[in-house]
Amino acid sequence: MTTDLEHLFELSGQIGKLLTQKGLTVSTAESCSGGLLGHVLTGVSGSSAYYVGGVIAYSNAVKEAQLGVSHETLLQHGAVSHQTAREMAAGVRERLGAAIGLSTTGIAGPTGGTPEKPVGLVYIGISTEKQTQSFECHFSGGREEVKENTVNQVLKNLFEMLTSMDGE
Repeated sequence: MTTDLEHLFELSGQIGKLLTQKGLTVSTAESCSGGLLGHVLTGVSGSSAYYVGGVIAYSNAVKEAQLGVSHETLLQHGAVSHQTAREMAAGVRERLGAAIGLSTTGIAGPTGGTPEKPVGLVYIGISTEKQTQSFECHFSGGREEVKENTVNQVLKNLFEMLTSMDGE
């Protein structure tokens, strides 16, 4: 799966319309995407109406201090895990006061992978007041492709969630 920024901005615009219609706000907690998700969300004119802000949390210390990821979660499951993605998404939603929190954590490569957690392994988190969930993804390609595919998947998941909401 490859993507390009034009497609990401187009999808972001569609999401912005849905967020505006529903009166919802969104915040981001990014590790492996390094700010690309926030860049794409704010690349749409008028995004200040629904994008609250974001945290780029590359280090575990920032994940803990700024997003409230528990030290035990990081020790037991690692930064690249379902648990960390969920805690990042919930933490950024709560701390920035948004209706929806999004998170990305993974291994963009080309280094850093292990047999258990290979390059291209990414966890995405989405948190609302009602529920927090995470998704495991496996992407191929170089670092930029992994980052773009990660953002594409977050946006697709968010779009699906927003279109399935009943007048919330």
